[in-house]
Amino acid sequence: MLANHLISLEERYGAHNYHPLDVVIERASGAWVYDVEGRRYLDFLAAYSAVNQGHCHPAIFKAMCEQAQKVTLTSRAFRNDQLPLLLKDLHELTGFEMALPMNSGAEAVETALKAARKWGETRKGIPAGHTQILVAENNFHGRTISIVGFSSESQYRYGFGPFPSGFDRVPFGDAQALREKITPDTCAFLVEPIQGEAGIIVPPAGYLREVAAICREHNVLLICDEIQSGLGRTGRLFAFMHDEIVPDVVVIGKALSGGFYPVSAMLASREVLGVFSPGDHGSTFGGNPLACAVARAALRVIVDEDLSERSAKLGAYALNRLQRIRSPHVASLRGKGLWIAVDLNSPARPFCEALKERGVLCKETHDTVIRLAPPLTISQEDLDWGLDQIEAVLAPQEDSSVDIDAASRNTVNA
Repeated sequence: MLANHLISLEERYGAHNYHPLDVVIERASGAWVYDVEGRRYLDFLAAYSAVNQGHCHPAIFKAMCEQAQKVTLTSRAFRNDQLPLLLKDLHELTGFEMALPMNSGAEAVETALKAARKWGETRKGIPAGHTQILVAENNFHGRTISIVGFSSESQYRYGFGPFPSGFDRVPFGDAQALREKITPDTCAFLVEPIQGEAGIIVPPAGYLREVAAICREHNVLLICDEIQSGLGRTGRLFAFMHDEIVPDVVVIGKALSGGFYPVSAMLASREVLGVFSPGDHGSTFGGNPLACAVARAALRVIVDEDLSERSAKLGAYALNRLQRIRSPHVASLRGKGLWIAVDLNSPARPFCEALKERGVLCKETHDTVIRLAPPLTISQEDLDWGLDQIEAVLAPQEDSSVDIDAASRNTVNA
C-alpha cells in the first residue's frame, strides 16, 4: 500500500520528534482532507488552529498565486509593496499601533521576549541583566531553548539545558499569585488567555481583567500569546476580548496565513516596539512580500466570512451536544468557541485512532485530552456528522453497531 510505503520512508529517514496518526494526507479542501488511497476525513484539528479559514481557501490561494508570480522575497535589506499594507491592515483590525512580522509562532514569541527585556531596561529602568519575565505554569509558547527553559513540562526540558535565566513561573488562573511574584525587576507577564497544549484550560472568568490591572499597577507589560487562541478560534477575534481588556503586547501566528505559509507577528504600542533599532532584531523571511500578501488575504477571510461569530455559535452548539453524551470515559468538557477539550479517564490516543477509522481526525494532548478544533468554516451538517462519530466512539450503544469498517467505507472517494 502506498500509505505504508510512505510511512516507512518517513520513519526511516526522518527524526522521530512527533507521534502522528498513521494517515497520509495528499490533498484537502474546506474541512475535509483526503489520503493517498482515496479516503476522506473530517479535520477536527485544523492544524492546531492554523487553518481556521479551512484548507486551501480559494481567496487566500488566489492571493498567494498572484503574488508568487511577482516577487516572493526581497529580505528586509529593501522595502516591498506588501509589508506596509499588511502593517496597516493589522493596525486597522486590531488597534495596535505597530507590528513586527516574523515566520513561526516561536519566533514571534522570542521577538516579544526581546522587546520586553529591552523595554524593561530602557523604559522602566531595570538594571542591565536583571530583567525578569513571569510566565504561567503549564504554558506552551514554542520549542526554542529559551522557551522550553521556562516550561513546566519535564519532557520539553529534558536534555536541552542549560537554559537562559530571568524567567519564573506562577500558577495559571491565579491572579493573586502573580501579584505576589512581581518584583521591581519584573518587566513582563507572558500568558496564553486559554492554554492550548495544556488541554484547552480556560481560566476563571475575570482572570485576565485582574491580571491586566495588576500589570498596570506595577508597570509590567502584559503579553498575550494568541497564536492558537486568536483570529476567531474562541468566538472573538482574540481570546483576551472575553475579559474586555487590551494587553500591551499580542503575539499571533498560525491562522494569520490560513495554513498557506509560515507567518507570525508581534503587535504592540509604539513605546514597546519602538525599543528596536536597526540591527537589534530581524529575519530574512520575516515580512516578505509573499507572506504579507497571504496574511492580508487570510485576515480578509476572517472578517468577510465573520468567522469569529461562526466559531461562537457553532462552538456553543458543539459543546452542548457533547455535554449530552453519557459516557463512562468522559471526565469533563471545557472550551470556548470551536476549541473544545474532551478530558477522559484514560489515555486519549486509542479514541483518536478509533475516530480516524470512522473518518474524523483529531489529536490527543497531555495523554488524556482529546482536542477538538475544526476549521471555523465547517458546515453545520459536517459538524453534526463529526459529533455523531465522537458520540459513537465515546458512548457506543449495543444496538447501534459501531461498525468502524462501515464508517470508513462511507468516506471512500466521497
